[in-house]
Amino acid sequence: MAFFDIKLPASIAKALHLPVSDIRSQQLKVLKKLLRKARFTQFGQHYKFDEVLLSRHLGKKFQQLVPTFDYSKIHKHWWYKTLEGVPDVCWPGVIKYFALSSGTSDAASKYIPITKELIRSNTITNYKLLLSLTKYENIPKSAISKGWLIIGGSTQLQKEATYYAGDLSGIQQKNIPFWFRGMGMYKPGGKIAKEKDWAKKLEEVVENAPNWDISFLVGVPAWLQICLEKIIEKYNLNNIHEMWPNLSFYVHGGVAMEPYKKGFAKLLGKPITYIETYLASEGFLAYQNRQDTRGMLLSLNNNIFFEFVPFDETNFDVDGNMIENPEAYMVHEIEENKEYAILISTNAGTWRYAIGDTIRLVDKERSEIIITGRTKHFLSLVGEHLSVDNMNNAIELASNEINVVIPEFTVAGVPHGNFFAHEWYIASDDKIDPIEFATLLDEKIKAINDDYVVERKHALKAITVNVLSENTFMDFMKLKGKMGGQHKFPRVLKGQMLNDWKAFLETNKTAVLTH
Repeated sequence: MAFFDIKLPASIAKALHLPVSDIRSQQLKVLKKLLRKARFTQFGQHYKFDEVLLSRHLGKKFQQLVPTFDYSKIHKHWWYKTLEGVPDVCWPGVIKYFALSSGTSDAASKYIPITKELIRSNTITNYKLLLSLTKYENIPKSAISKGWLIIGGSTQLQKEATYYAGDLSGIQQKNIPFWFRGMGMYKPGGKIAKEKDWAKKLEEVVENAPNWDISFLVGVPAWLQICLEKIIEKYNLNNIHEMWPNLSFYVHGGVAMEPYKKGFAKLLGKPITYIETYLASEGFLAYQNRQDTRGMLLSLNNNIFFEFVPFDETNFDVDGNMIENPEAYMVHEIEENKEYAILISTNAGTWRYAIGDTIRLVDKERSEIIITGRTKHFLSLVGEHLSVDNMNNAIELASNEINVVIPEFTVAGVPHGNFFAHEWYIASDDKIDPIEFATLLDEKIKAINDDYVVERKHALKAITVNVLSENTFMDFMKLKGKMGGQHKFPRVLKGQMLNDWKAFLETNKTAVLTH
């Protein structure tokens, strides 16, 4: 069966052909739909959704009557009830699934509500992504209907009294549409996808690899790279294309791909197309729908209402916490090349919810964004305002200049006498002089960030680099119980996580490579 002969359910087919209007109208239509659906919930009654719906200025009235929330606030006042099986709290009905947050900076897991409506919306956005691939040049259309290797969390979810919980990737795979499964495209298949033990799952994927014709890879770069390396080693291949000649696409998200591309290139026999997605536990926010572009198209007409808060000292404190009543703008009101934190309202009962990411609008006409980091994963000890995007770019530039592969890194702000310093930890199995690389990295950051230049002359007195093996980073993730799936190593270490990291390195002193 050809991919484009699929008979989709009528509701999904209809959603894929929504009329395109201006972005303001699209978003207000989404907001009105969400408010109408949730008007009789506890949340909707408390925050007067009926009054918002009667207003001539829907967006502004919504912002006026409904406060902003982060996870702690909305869980404390509302979501805890849904975990107890109470219906109609923030969204109609009982919440059947909860995604366990994969964040590495928080000690306790977050339980994010997942509704059947959200799963359907994610599926529709994913299908729109697929349709966009038909416009890509120099890629055989037949590749789109080959196998998809999705390396995510286990579909064997933990069962509680009234709900199931697990990684979003596991929940989404568990609810993969019948037509996708029926075509035999989904790999590694239901049995292997259930495996909770990451090492065992990897073994089974490697064992079955010769039986599959894979054209798509989907997953977090660090874990997929390990998977491909094991396949190449076991079957004595020169590259993965010797086994999977139709491999053409890698769909990734969650972390910037740039630090990993050099390492991936060594595993490939020919170039592949990288497609960035913005799939958070709270929803499928954006995806790359054009070839050779950096930005991702916001999903503006699929049950997510977006707001944007300028990421500056007016709206956030020094630790990245948002103030009570921040400035918030709709998508048609924001400007290119300014940094914003995202608020979303969705069909899973998230309302004016700060997901913790920062973005930059790079193409206003096309509503395309890039992710620049996290509101709390940045360094500004003395006003240097170093974002994750700055870090990714600097690492990429520095590693390219001396032709080394750096698949992982993290950085911490530390005291330096009466002043401060940045302490970097980079993963590489190549020969790197840490002192020379620190100088090079410092130069690259200065070329990217003007505030950094100023502070390097004053309170930011030193930049140090520690070169570690890649396995060191993976072993720390294993220690934290965050192996495989959608788990990512934090780019900035603070607080208890930094203390745990330093204690781990002290216990495993041989992890530091002394080239």
